[in-house]
Amino acid sequence: MSSILMALSLFFKELLMFVAYVKNNAFPQPLPEVEEEKYLRLMADGDPYARNKLIEHNLRLVAHIVKKFENTGEDSEDLISIGTIGLIKAIESYQVDKGTKLATYAARCIENESLLSKLRGKQKSLQKPDGGFTSCSTTSLPRVSF
Repeated sequence: MSSILMALSLFFKELLMFVAYVKNNAFPQPLPEVEEEKYLRLMADGDPYARNKLIEHNLRLVAHIVKKFENTGEDSEDLISIGTIGLIKAIESYQVDKGTKLATYAARCIENESLLSKLRGKQKSLQKPDGGFTSCSTTSLPRVSF
């Protein structure tokens, strides 16, 4: 029981740190195109550091898109969390060979995730980023154990 409480407290501590990070607009700058391509290749080879780097450097995009949903009555922390889930799904399902920039694809996935959270229960994506892409809403996130 105490291990569960410890895991939950660690999770909430990290969540609070993340929200503070986002609210203070202390975002890293977006990666230059060459670096982004490098990290996308590394991530395709299974490098978890590259995945995290791509997520971290695209958090500014989440904050920008979430501003569109601030007047919906949703809590801003919830919107940021939901938007970040959309970003993670976008990074994990992005296909370089489709010719769309990561930010363009991620923006649509973040918007879809935010809209889907409002329509709880829907399983299909409302808008596809590009005709041939996998739906952002059907990509599953890896399980994290504490």
